[in-house]
Amino acid sequence: MADRRIWAAIVVALLAAGCTRQPPQALGTLEWDRVTLPAPASERIVRIDVREGQQVAAGESLMQLEPAHTRSQLEALQAQAAQRDAALLELRHGPRAEDIAQARATLVAAQAQARQAQAYYARVQPLGARQLVAASELDRARAAAQSAQAQVQQASAGLLELQHGSRSEQLAQGVAALASVQASAEAQSIALDKLALVAPRAGRVDSLPYKLGDQPATGAPLVVLLVGETPYARVYLPQALRNRVQVGDTLRVQLQGQAQVYPGRVRMIRSEPVFTPYFALTGQDAERLSYLAEISLGEEATTLPVGAPLRVVADDER
Repeated sequence: MADRRIWAAIVVALLAAGCTRQPPQALGTLEWDRVTLPAPASERIVRIDVREGQQVAAGESLMQLEPAHTRSQLEALQAQAAQRDAALLELRHGPRAEDIAQARATLVAAQAQARQAQAYYARVQPLGARQLVAASELDRARAAAQSAQAQVQQASAGLLELQHGSRSEQLAQGVAALASVQASAEAQSIALDKLALVAPRAGRVDSLPYKLGDQPATGAPLVVLLVGETPYARVYLPQALRNRVQVGDTLRVQLQGQAQVYPGRVRMIRSEPVFTPYFALTGQDAERLSYLAEISLGEEATTLPVGAPLRVVADDER
């Protein structure tokens, strides 16, 4: 009977321990702000100037991609721009005096041919009326006179066009064409400069996913930098703590396995939970919500390892 009482007491204690609910905890990891430099083009890596873990200054060279293909495209666009610039200059200067003289000479020649054709038609016309020449000959003479007169009008119009010079619409088209090619060349020049990757901010090289000689796809991450003066704690606040924490509050975090506690300030809390249960958000289901938050830490945390697990320390644990 005594053994039964002992076992009953043990069972009751175990059940009571199992029913005891743990206080809510905010767990997370230590992080730095990350800057990822993607591949601007699918080109081969020809030089790597840094190693993982190295501190770099802003503007320091990180990596070089093969520039030959992009440079040749830039040179082709620059040549097109020079051609469009010369064409626009020609439009602005207008026709040369030699071109106008040539057009005037062409008009004189056309006028002479027209007079000759008209004179021949005038001679055969009375002969045709008396049926001394064939009707077909009369028709050919008439057509030749009309054709010669049309050539005179054409040559006259050509001469007037040269004398009047370029139209304003032609100049506008030339300006637009030149600007278009120059913009394309400028964009290609920027693309060429981007093949030489430099650090946008001072920081530490965290990752170099590709090796020398690789040809990553466009947009693939080439260099990952850890930037900023101090790290931050990325934690997940359960619903029970979310209602008591606001942006700007001072919290204390502790790395797992360490006794030291680091003060920090909440800089961000997501308004949407990162986990939402499938059931109605009432009762115990609401307690399953978690909200991502970031806690800025001080300079004393700069030497801590990236990705180390940590937790927010409650007031009664200090």
